[in-house]
Amino acid sequence: MAMTRAATPTRIIDPHVHVWKNDPRFPWAKETKNPPSEDRSAEMLLELMKANGVAKTVIIQYIGFRWDNSYVADVLTRYPQYFRGVARVDPENPANPDHLSKLVKEQKFSGVRLSPAANASGDWINGPLMPPLWKRCEELKVPMTVLTSSQRLPDVEKLIAKQPGLTVVIDHMADCPVGNTVELAKLIALAKYPKVFVKISHTWSISKEQYPWRDAQANVKELHQHFGPQRLMWGTDWPVCLRHATYTQTLTSVRDDMPFLNDNDKEWMLSKTVERVWPFGK
Repeated sequence: MAMTRAATPTRIIDPHVHVWKNDPRFPWAKETKNPPSEDRSAEMLLELMKANGVAKTVIIQYIGFRWDNSYVADVLTRYPQYFRGVARVDPENPANPDHLSKLVKEQKFSGVRLSPAANASGDWINGPLMPPLWKRCEELKVPMTVLTSSQRLPDVEKLIAKQPGLTVVIDHMADCPVGNTVELAKLIALAKYPKVFVKISHTWSISKEQYPWRDAQANVKELHQHFGPQRLMWGTDWPVCLRHATYTQTLTSVRDDMPFLNDNDKEWMLSKTVERVWPFGK
């Protein structure tokens, strides 16, 4: 049964977007050879939030800027009532714990994101620089957010096991392929760690169907059974989602078109779970 408007959470919080702006004050990283020509600014995002009843949002540092988090820092300064920010640090820089401390203490970031590739270029996730960074993250009391494929989850689990007090968020269900129970099991294995959360975003990415991406909802249903709604959260992944879905569709797919979720589930997954990880206050 679709969720009625009366049962919509008091406020909806989006835990996953990116923003960028072509502005010489915020230079693209040298690795970004073809930066996007169109802006996806915080102001554009605020308009979308207003139109869709989204009250607050967590901004994830866009990879095109690499380790220069200055645009998101600027947004956090200008719109603190609407946004939290998750930074990036260079995972292969020995100074990354201190960089994270500065980002959190001086620029008001609320976490860090790592993106280990499945191939050899992501092998740093098993290297000696990771434990100090994960430990610092816990000391700062901010979450560790991980974007990776399901193949890397066993490596990530080793770090989770060593730092059980750290809140860890797995982005986009680790893009576990639809129908691949072996890969999905690697994500489900993390349910035994009570401080691991999962974003159920990217149903539009892994699906082979049109909206509302029913085939990919099977992954969400499995994760719901193992993690429960208190450790699952939605997310738009705007503007990356625009390749397959509108901002609105990423919301309505969860709010209105996942029949196995009841109103209490949606209250958690659209709002309350997000605030367990990124508290916004009033």
